[in-house]
Amino acid sequence: MTTPYPLPPLPPRDASGHKGSFGSVLLVGGSRGMSGAIVLAGLTALRGGCGLTFLACPRGIQPIVASAEPSYLTIPLPEDDAGKLTAAAIPALADGIDRATAIGLGPGLGQGAELDRLVSHLYRELPHPLVVDADALNALSRQPEILADCAGPRILTPHPGEMARLLGTTTRDVQENREVIAREFALENQCVLLLKGRETLVTDGTGLYVNPTGNQGLATGGTGDVLTGLLTSLLAQGMSPVAAAQMAAFIHGHAADLAVEQLGTRGLIASDLPRYIALALKEYE
Repeated sequence: MTTPYPLPPLPPRDASGHKGSFGSVLLVGGSRGMSGAIVLAGLTALRGGCGLTFLACPRGIQPIVASAEPSYLTIPLPEDDAGKLTAAAIPALADGIDRATAIGLGPGLGQGAELDRLVSHLYRELPHPLVVDADALNALSRQPEILADCAGPRILTPHPGEMARLLGTTTRDVQENREVIAREFALENQCVLLLKGRETLVTDGTGLYVNPTGNQGLATGGTGDVLTGLLTSLLAQGMSPVAAAQMAAFIHGHAADLAVEQLGTRGLIASDLPRYIALALKEYE
């Protein structure tokens, strides 16, 4: 029988703390034409309460990413002719990895053989808590043999289509068997799974959390990148993978609930959410 998880408390905030006290986030992603994804994740990591946020992206879009928000730092990385990261980014990431408390991988990453190599290396070698989203999940779906081969905590955040690709099945099958599929996948691959959708699920294969917050206003591009930034921020502040995934799902949905009170479900866009995330965290706290 699966045990339901209770909703956890937020990490404590030491009144005498400084930016080094609340964790450092490293987000890896972005590509030509998809700079907004890593920007949204970075903005939300900051609003989520971590002390420092680093965005590692292709050097061609680094000026765009850096100009979007002065509060995070950027790391330009090697890119190919299409403006996507290459496997040469692996050694270039070393300093950012050394400084990170938690890492998020995938927003705006794009797809290709070089990126598959990059994702495989980070997934298998990093001891850090690692959030895997978006095109990083698609990279894993092309090399499923590495899913259970990792050096640290892994939190996967697929929507139903990405979950279907990871399993080699259909989105319909995922939606019809969400809880069973989520638990079995998490248990088999020794990871935490956050399966998006109405009543987002969080499980490590033993317990299960069904998220009660959120609305159809979240059905717009970029909201998943916001969730990745928030989840990575909570991990960096010391929450366990399961607790951070629960809290991220809850606060992300609650922020959308607060936003639609003013904006409505039709007008909500992903860049509205980071500020409402700050309000949702304040309200929960």
